[in-house]
Amino acid sequence: MSIQTTAIQKAKNGERLSFTEALYLYENVDLIDLAIWARQAKIRQSGQKVYYNINRHINLSNICTASCPLCAFSCEEGDKRGFMLTKEDVIAKIKNTIATVPNLTEIHIVSSLHPHNDFNYYIEILKTIKELLPNVHIQAFTPVEIVHFANISGKTIDEVLSILKEAGLDSLPGGGAEILDDEVRKIICPNKATSEQWIYTIKTAHKMGMKTNASELYGHVETIEQRLKHLFTLRDIQDETGGFQAFISFPFHPANTAFPDIKPITSYESLKFIAISRLVLDNIPHIKAFWMMLTLPIAQFALACGADDLDGTVEEEKIIHAAGAHTGQKMTTTQLEQIIRTAGYIPVQRDSLYNEIKND
Repeated sequence: MSIQTTAIQKAKNGERLSFTEALYLYENVDLIDLAIWARQAKIRQSGQKVYYNINRHINLSNICTASCPLCAFSCEEGDKRGFMLTKEDVIAKIKNTIATVPNLTEIHIVSSLHPHNDFNYYIEILKTIKELLPNVHIQAFTPVEIVHFANISGKTIDEVLSILKEAGLDSLPGGGAEILDDEVRKIICPNKATSEQWIYTIKTAHKMGMKTNASELYGHVETIEQRLKHLFTLRDIQDETGGFQAFISFPFHPANTAFPDIKPITSYESLKFIAISRLVLDNIPHIKAFWMMLTLPIAQFALACGADDLDGTVEEEKIIHAAGAHTGQKMTTTQLEQIIRTAGYIPVQRDSLYNEIKND
């Protein structure tokens, strides 16, 4: 049979795609067809359910040693835009969250590679949050940050993860992957963790019993082949460890980065990538449509393209907005549920491990 026939039959039937077949589908098949097959794959995974959680984002600092050309959030020490939260600042944010956000299930922390904070700072932050919110899941620190902690502490990645887990870390958000191709990383993020380091950190976390997400930042300097190979790398990791819970794709926002002339990726392309992700990542249970990155209308449409999770209420986010996102800083559960219902699905509140929550 031809590659066309084989690829289409496998996509329709939910069979595992090869790289060549996935590339054919991505380059030659219309979004509508991909969306139909991806939606069928989503229904096989989670039925009519679409998930969300009640979470709170905290960015500890934007002062960073990496100086990644693709990043609009970070700045060098001495820049007037720079900030760093003290433990007291974090306590104030957590207390405010306790007072204003009922039924909170997750604190989500992504930060920078700070030039002076020692490893103990991050340990104390985790312990402090756990003391204030002992029953709330802490999802914190990308593999890139974990590698940084190993470098500044003189410890191994295994030791760093073990210490952080003991201090209260429950899972990793899986960011910082960008594109897992070092030729691309030399251009977009040359001073932070390599592909090998990111993969090793994720696998180690999985082997320690910590679940993680997986992510991809696309639509910058990568080729279509590199964009898809990233998915296959994630699929291989999942075959080995089973530790990924969800995949999140982030379209690149060029504003305020070193790549202002890159044309922003279209919503059509974002939806197509979500659909192909659902078809390729047959072993990762959930595909997120991160409303804050995609905008609400496109995130809602993504539910018809294989996505089954809108992330959460968020409360505060700075990294994506620094790159030009114009979405709001937070969302109510009522709004999220309305978006899901009007798309024809059943809204389900979840915790960070995808246990369903039923509130009175």
